[in-house]
Amino acid sequence: MYNHQEIAERIKSRAKSQKIAMKTMLSELELGINLISHLAKGQNITALNLARIADYLDCSVDYLLGRTDKPEVNR
Repeated sequence: MYNHQEIAERIKSRAKSQKIAMKTMLSELELGINLISHLAKGQNITALNLARIADYLDCSVDYLLGRTDKPEVNR
């Protein structure tokens, strides 16, 4: 259904575009340093953690999931 590797790449790309180091983001969110690597290899992450990452990166969960190409959050 959803491509784990694509989700991981979208997270990395969004962080890079905002000049946010993955290590910094994961540390500040109190998530494991290997979370994105494990995601890219097919492991699932919780919806809550995905939402926390989206909030941190100021984008929608739908964007990270590849359901839209627009990162803007509709609030």
